[in-house]
Amino acid sequence: MKKIVLLFSSLSVLLTISACDRFLNEKSDSLLAIPQTLEDNQAILDRTYVLGLNATSNEISADDIYISESAFNTMPNEPEKRLHLWQPDYVSLASGNDWENSYAKINIFNTVLFNLDHYKIPNADNVRGQALVFRASVYLEAAQIWCLAYDPSTVDQDLGLPLRIDPDMNIPSVRSTLKQTYNQILSDLHAAAPLLPQQQIASSRPSKVTALGYLARAYLFMGDYENALKYGLQALAVNKQLMNFNSLNANASYPIPNMNVEVLLPTGTAYSPFLTVTNAKIPQEIYQSYEANDLRKSIFFRINTDGTFLFRGNYSGSSTRKNPIAIDELYLTVAESYARLNKPSEAISWLNSLLVTRWKTGTYIPLTINNAADALVKIQSERRKELIFRGLRWADIKRYNKKGAGIGLTRTLNGIIYTLPPNDLRFAIAIPEDIIKMTGIPQNPR
Repeated sequence: MKKIVLLFSSLSVLLTISACDRFLNEKSDSLLAIPQTLEDNQAILDRTYVLGLNATSNEISADDIYISESAFNTMPNEPEKRLHLWQPDYVSLASGNDWENSYAKINIFNTVLFNLDHYKIPNADNVRGQALVFRASVYLEAAQIWCLAYDPSTVDQDLGLPLRIDPDMNIPSVRSTLKQTYNQILSDLHAAAPLLPQQQIASSRPSKVTALGYLARAYLFMGDYENALKYGLQALAVNKQLMNFNSLNANASYPIPNMNVEVLLPTGTAYSPFLTVTNAKIPQEIYQSYEANDLRKSIFFRINTDGTFLFRGNYSGSSTRKNPIAIDELYLTVAESYARLNKPSEAISWLNSLLVTRWKTGTYIPLTINNAADALVKIQSERRKELIFRGLRWADIKRYNKKGAGIGLTRTLNGIIYTLPPNDLRFAIAIPEDIIKMTGIPQNPR
């Protein structure tokens, strides 16, 4: 237990220090007191309040929310204000930024994997699989923030992430190619899946279904629809249970219960003033896109006294933002993959199976669409409505634009119009400048 306390003291430092070179240039303090038992390493991974907070840069940058001028002007955080407006010279927070937090978590997972191998800890498959899924999930999210969308024609040249797979911080950091980044993500997930049980004792631990779900997400982001379909179906063969929104209490402040049947991994979102219930407003066109009998309209949103809309559909039963990988996402992944593969009837069948659980009983009329292009349009529309505030919209815009969607973003604040054209280089958010100076890795082009 003493080793656990010592290690978590180190991890606390890792997650709060302002100098990011602790992650990229110095020897990890965690190596000075390494737990050598399976139980100790499981305890590290079980610290979900440390490990389970996802980035905010993607949500702040996307178009699912807007901030009123009065709220924006009183925001104390200038870096996040510049991020929200897609400024090319965006400079991240000095501490607590998404890059720092991502690599702090990666260091934790690397340390666990090192422990299991170095100390030859027996019966470690489950813990090893969990650490691999956690690491892959962080790299996958990071790739959507700091890299361009996956393009098979340029992926060998496009900049990827520094791939830290060893806890030794004396190893220099270099940026991989985007292909190498995705290869690492896929390698971790493929290695993890056979090590994990189909269901874990604790819901905060990744299961085999979680690994398969992340594989489906990764392949979808890559545009590899055959494999996205393959792993999405494999996951759903084990668990395809959905909530029925008719059973939820729309009068509750936050109607969707925490740890509901759809959640595969209960990851939350780190705090940002831009994403609070008070400040993050939902555009009217999004609210109006839900039809009258679509229960998501009342479950997900509340109308404020000033006529604006707030989001309350957190998968947490509270104001805490959560963006878990969940069963509903897999239905949409399978549906989109079928549509991309020119199988519209199968695509719409999966979409219908999801939507009937979201509409008032007896009001949903199953869709019949025989054209793959039309099916895809409908699926993408429903994906945005179903997965709002789940940390996926930024990645979706980027990958849709690679297919020619032409989605540009616009904000107007204080009389100034800010734009982000389709496929603009700023869709790969700038890496913190102190990391660039300390490591010499190349900055994302502007």
